[in-house]
Amino acid sequence: MKFSERIGITKAKDSIQLEYIDDDLKNGLWNIFHAYYLDNCKERHIIYSDLHGLIIEIWHNFFKKPIDEIPPETRNVKSELRTWFFGCEWFELYNFIEFCSNNDSFDIEAIIDSYNDILKREVSGYRFVNGLISPITSEVEINEIDEAINDSNDKNLIGVKTHLENSLKMLSHKSSPDYRNSIKESISAVESISKTLSSTSKNSLSSALDKIKGKIKLHSALEKGFKQIYGYTSDGDGIRHALMEESNCDFEDAKYMLVSCSAFVNYLISKGTKTGLLK
Repeated sequence: MKFSERIGITKAKDSIQLEYIDDDLKNGLWNIFHAYYLDNCKERHIIYSDLHGLIIEIWHNFFKKPIDEIPPETRNVKSELRTWFFGCEWFELYNFIEFCSNNDSFDIEAIIDSYNDILKREVSGYRFVNGLISPITSEVEINEIDEAINDSNDKNLIGVKTHLENSLKMLSHKSSPDYRNSIKESISAVESISKTLSSTSKNSLSSALDKIKGKIKLHSALEKGFKQIYGYTSDGDGIRHALMEESNCDFEDAKYMLVSCSAFVNYLISKGTKTGLLK
């Protein structure tokens, strides 16, 4: 575990790669590109290689450079591509791998699956969806998580802050993400603030909402929706969530719960502050 992780400096903006690509992710993407496109090219001159058609496409339609400037030797083409790859902006890199993945001269399905494995492993906010790189996490979602963590800290809601930070760490841990317990921590954050607002530590989430709905003017339809989403708590031995029993519990499931619970926490903090339940 890194020093920053041990002392608890965790932010959604830093944990989920949305508008940047760190070295680990860039290296992984390059390794996929190299393995599928470059590694099997043994010809000395690029014009005689299976790679030639793709290189023409890259120079003509992606780089938009004169194709007579393509280096004749394959090793120089590889070198030029590598220099560009590791020097470009994060969005240009995504443009590039998406462009190359539309060339059906290669095993596109396997390439995309490999890219998605790397994007998931390195906690990127993007995945290949139907052949296009698409955001699975938005700036709004990132801000929702960070706002909930920061505001719960400002309001001295230590339990809420701890649960949200734990959820984010478990979600974004690169070597061993724990999606099920991330979900549990997200729900626990909502339960914690609800108990604070209802002034008791013994309530379930459902009963806590019953106690505070009049105080914060929680609309009945909204209350019902919250109970349906977060009504997986029990008075006996804590959180029970059907999703946690599924073998396919994944990043998207845990991220959805973290974003949703963060939004609910932000809502309750705002309502509690306006009504004087929180200082």
